[in-house]
Amino acid sequence: MEPVEIVRRAIHFQCPPRLPFWQHWNHKLRQFPDDVHNIWEMDRAQAGWFFDSPGTDDWGCAWQTTAQRNIGQVAGHPLEDWSRLAAYRPPNPRNPFYYERLGPLIDQAAGRYVCLTAHGLLFSRLHMLRGFANTMEDFYLHPEKVHRLLDMIVQFKLEQIDELRRRFGSRVHGLFVADDWGTQDGTFVSLKILEEFFAPRYRLIFDALHDCGWDVILHSCGKINAFVPTFIRLGVDVLNMQQTRSYGLVEFGRRFRGQVCFLATVCIQSTLVRGDEGEVRREARQLVEHWSTPRGGMIAFDYGAWDAIGVKPETAVVMFDEFDKLKYYWRHGGDRRT
Repeated sequence: MEPVEIVRRAIHFQCPPRLPFWQHWNHKLRQFPDDVHNIWEMDRAQAGWFFDSPGTDDWGCAWQTTAQRNIGQVAGHPLEDWSRLAAYRPPNPRNPFYYERLGPLIDQAAGRYVCLTAHGLLFSRLHMLRGFANTMEDFYLHPEKVHRLLDMIVQFKLEQIDELRRRFGSRVHGLFVADDWGTQDGTFVSLKILEEFFAPRYRLIFDALHDCGWDVILHSCGKINAFVPTFIRLGVDVLNMQQTRSYGLVEFGRRFRGQVCFLATVCIQSTLVRGDEGEVRREARQLVEHWSTPRGGMIAFDYGAWDAIGVKPETAVVMFDEFDKLKYYWRHGGDRRT
C-alpha cells in the first residue's frame, strides 16, 4: 500500500495497516517511514521569506525576528488604525508567483500524501493586520469592522483554494492551516466569540477544501480543549497537537479520540526538551494508546526545527524509534510493539 493511502486511511478511520509518519525534512529520521510530502509555507511573499526573518509580507505586515529562530513576529500592523480599512486591499490570491514553484515540488511526492502549508488562516491574519491587543478589544468595540475584515480574508482564502484546485486538483491531498487559539491554561477568547465571528467562516473555507477532495489539517497551539468540539463539527479532519502535556494527555484522548485524527508529537515544551529517553518513550506510547484507535486516527509528527526549541536531534530519533516500534500496535490488539 502506498504511503498516501496509509495516511488517508488513518485520517478517515479506515483501518490503515500501520501508524503513518510525517517527517518534515529531518534527514536523521530516514530509517523510519516517510509518508507525507509536506510543501512548506505556500504563502511566501514576493518580497522574500518573512516567517522567521525581517521583512514585510504581501499583506503589509512587518515582521521581526524573535529569540526562537524559526518563528518571527509581526511588529507593524497595516490596519492598526481602522481609518485605513476603506482603502486597504489584500494581495491577489491568483498571483502566479504563489503557485509556480508548487508543481515541480508536488512532482517529488513519490507516492506520499501531498500536503501544502499555508499558516495564517483567520484569527492569525486578523491580529497580524490589527495587532493582538486591538483585536481583543475589537470583538466588543468594533464588531462590524471585524466582520468586514474577516470577510476580506475569507474571500482571499476561497479564491486561493479555487486557484489551487484549478492548477493541481487531485495531486494535492490536504492543506495545513494554522490559527493559534490558546495560552497554556485556556483559549484567548470565549466560545461565544469563536461561534459569532469565526465558525461560519471556517465552515466556508473547510467546505471549499472538502469540495476539492482535500483534508483540513488545523494547527493550533495552546490549551484549546474547549474549542475542539466546534472544530470537529465544522469539518476539521486532522488536529496538529504539539503541546501534548498541556491538554491533559490521557483525559484529552478519552474525550476526543475516534472523532478526529491527531497529528501528534511528544510534548515539544516539556518532555522533549528534558530529553529523558525513558520519559520520551513512555509518552510516545501513551499517545498511541490514548489518542489512536484500532481504525486509525493518529499520525506521528516530526516538529522539524528541533534546535530552535532546544531539543537534541537524537531525542527526536528516540521518539520516532518508539513510534516505529508501535506502528503495528493495534494490529496486535494493543498488546505488542511489533
